[in-house]
Amino acid sequence: MSDPHSPLPDEARSRMPLRIGIDVGGTFTDAVAIDAETLELIGQVKTPTSHDHPDGVAHGIVAALHALLEHVGRTAEDVVFLAHGTTQATNSLLEGDVADIALIGIGTGAGTVFTKRLAALRRIDIAPGRQLPVHYLHVRDPHDADEISAVLDEVEHRGISSVVVTEPFSVDLSEGEEAVGGAARERGLLVTETHRISSLYGLAKRTRTAVLNAVILPRMFATAELVEQSIRSSGIRAPLMVMRCDGGVMSLDEMRRRPLLTVLSGPAAGVAGALMQERVSDGIFLETGGTSTDISVIRSGRVAVQYTRFGGSSTYLSALDVRTVGIGGGSMVRAELSDGSSRVIGVGPRSAHIAGLPYACFAARGELEGARLRSIAPVDGDRPDHLVLETVGGSFALTLTCAANALGLIGDEDYARADPETARAALAPLAAALGVDVAAAARSVLETGVKAVSDVVDEMISDYSLPREQALLVGGGGGAGAVTPFLAESSGLEGRIARHAEVISPIGVALALIREQVERVIPGASEEQILGVRRQAEQAVIAQGADPSEVTVDVTVDPQTDTVRATASGATELRTKDRARRLSEIELLEIAAHSLGADPSRLTALARTDTHVVYETDRRRPWWQLSTRPSHPVRVLDREGVVRYAAPDGVIAQSTVAEAEQVLSGLIAEHTSYGDGGSRAPALHLLVGPRLSDLSGVLDSGALLALARSDLEGRDRAEPVVAVVEKRT
Repeated sequence: MSDPHSPLPDEARSRMPLRIGIDVGGTFTDAVAIDAETLELIGQVKTPTSHDHPDGVAHGIVAALHALLEHVGRTAEDVVFLAHGTTQATNSLLEGDVADIALIGIGTGAGTVFTKRLAALRRIDIAPGRQLPVHYLHVRDPHDADEISAVLDEVEHRGISSVVVTEPFSVDLSEGEEAVGGAARERGLLVTETHRISSLYGLAKRTRTAVLNAVILPRMFATAELVEQSIRSSGIRAPLMVMRCDGGVMSLDEMRRRPLLTVLSGPAAGVAGALMQERVSDGIFLETGGTSTDISVIRSGRVAVQYTRFGGSSTYLSALDVRTVGIGGGSMVRAELSDGSSRVIGVGPRSAHIAGLPYACFAARGELEGARLRSIAPVDGDRPDHLVLETVGGSFALTLTCAANALGLIGDEDYARADPETARAALAPLAAALGVDVAAAARSVLETGVKAVSDVVDEMISDYSLPREQALLVGGGGGAGAVTPFLAESSGLEGRIARHAEVISPIGVALALIREQVERVIPGASEEQILGVRRQAEQAVIAQGADPSEVTVDVTVDPQTDTVRATASGATELRTKDRARRLSEIELLEIAAHSLGADPSRLTALARTDTHVVYETDRRRPWWQLSTRPSHPVRVLDREGVVRYAAPDGVIAQSTVAEAEQVLSGLIAEHTSYGDGGSRAPALHLLVGPRLSDLSGVLDSGALLALARSDLEGRDRAEPVVAVVEKRT
C-alpha cells in the first residue's frame, strides 16, 4: 500500500469509490480517505480546527474534505460515504456554552405538582459557575390553542429559540406534547418532545435528557445546516453521517433532531476504528493522546455502552462506557530531586503541551548535550516537581514518550517514534539523579505512569467478565506507543498498536455502521409488541440509508423492568459489497483455536454460511463434574476473522430456511430451563444470510420463536440457517 502521507502515484489513482471520515478535534481536524471496496487507508490530512471562523467547525470540515481530495487526487464524484465526528456538543456542555431553553410542562390536577418540580432542573451544574439555563412555563390544557399561543408568545418575548415539551406518561399518550410541540414548530422554534427522546418511564430522567438535548440544539442545528450546504455545494451527493456516542453513525437529519447523541462521540470513533479495522473480538481499547488515555471495552465484537450522567444526574443517553485516565504520551515526569535520595513520584496529569514545551526525545541530535535537570511548575498553582531539561537551545519536557523510546518499546513505524539514542540521552540526567542506569530510570517512569491505566484496565476486565486470556490490548491515538506496549509487557496481556493509530478516530468514523436503539416499557409484552419494537429499530436504520438485507437487530426483554430494547445496526450498500478481507479457512481455524485455547487439530467446523463459520472443541469438565458430558465451547467467526460470539458450552444445529422453524421449536423446547421463577428459554444466536442475530435477551419461548421467524421471512427457502443454543443455568 502507498504511504498514506504521500500523494498517490498516477497509476494508483483508479476510480475506486471512497469513504471519507473526518474527526473534529479541539486543535486539529483529521480526515481520511478509505477505499470503499478494500477498506484500506489511501490518504490522510490534518488541518486546524476552525473554532473562530464565522461558520465555526463546519468550515474546518469542508476545508479538510477539500484538502483530502486534492491530496489523493480525487473528486467529489468518487465519494460514496461521508461522516464526521465532532466534540462540539461535548465541549458545549462541559464549558457551559449552551442556549437558554423554555421548558413547557403540561397538565392539571395532582400530576401538575410533579411537572412543576421540573423547574428545579435549572439548578443542575453543567460547568463551573454555570447551570442549565431553563425557563419553566406551563400549559394546563394542550388542546387550548389560545393558552398555547400565550405561552409561546412569552417564549419569543424572552428571546428563546429552543423548547422542551414534557407531560407525565407521554410515552403512552403523546397527543399533548405533540399539540404544543407542533404549535411551537409552526413559529419556527426548535422543539424537543420528551417522548421522542426516550420512550422509557421516569418523567424527571426523561425530561432531564430532553433538556440536555435542547440546550445544544440551536448551535448543533446551525452547524448541520452549514455542513450540509457546504458539502452539497462541493458536488458530493453521498450520504452525510455524524458519529454517535454509542459507536455508530446517524444521518444528518437525525442529528438535527437529537444532537445529544453526538456527546462523547469522540472516544466512540476510536473504538469503532479498532472494531472495524483491527477486527477485535474481545479486548480493551486504549486511545492515548498527549494528555490522557480513554479506555473502553469490546466484547464479542461489540462496544460496551451504558447510560451516562451529567451534572451528577442520570440520563437516558446510552453512550460508550469510556473511562479516562490523565496519562498520555506528553505527560510530564514528576520527581523529588535531592542529593542521594531522588525518586520518581508521578507522571502527569500535566502535559508538555500545556507547559508549552517540546518533548526531550524529539530534540535534534546533539541538542541535549550538557543538559541540566530542573523541576518546574508548568502552570501557576502546580507543584514545582515537573522535570525539564535546560539546554543552550532551550527547555525540553521529560515525558512518558521519552521513557518508552529509551526502552525501545516504540516501533519504527509508530507515530510516537523518536531516535532511541536521543531518548536515552534525555533520560540520562534523571538516571544520574536516581543513581541507576538509563533503562532502570525509564522503567521507573513507565511503571509509575502506566499504573493508573493498568488499574482501570483490570477494573473493566472484571466489570465485563472479559476472559483475561482472550483480552487483547489495542492502542490507538498518537501517543499509543507510550502506554500500550509497556502495559502489555507488564500485565502479561497480548497487545498491539492499531494500524495508522494516529488517525484511528477518523478511520472509525469512516467505517462505522448506522445504528439506532429503540426502548419501550411494555408490561407483559406480547410477541407482536416485541416484534413491533424490533421493526421500529430496523426501519429507523433503513430510513437513514442502511441496506435492508444487511441490518441486524438485537432484542432484549427485561422481565424485571418490563423493558423491551431493540438495537439495530446496518451498513450502507456499498460498504457491504466488500469481500476483499475474507480470510482463508486455515487463517480462520487459527484464530478460533487461539480464542478457544486449543490445538487447531482439536477443532471442528460444525457449520458454515457464506459470511460465518462455527467452530467447536471438546473440553473435559473438572473431576467433580465427570458424571456429566464434556462441555463444547463454541466460537462463531465472521469471514474477516472476528469472533462474533463465544459460548462456553453450546449446541449447534444447521438447517435451511424451509426447515428452520421446526428445528428451532425442538431446540428451544429441549433446552428451556424450569425453576421456581418459571421457565427460561435458552440463549439463541441465529445465523441467516449475512446476519448474526443475538436473541439471547429474550426469555419467553414464544417470543423467541416469533423473533427467529421474523429473521427468516422473505429469504430463499434453500438458504442455510445456523442456530447456536446455550442453555441457561
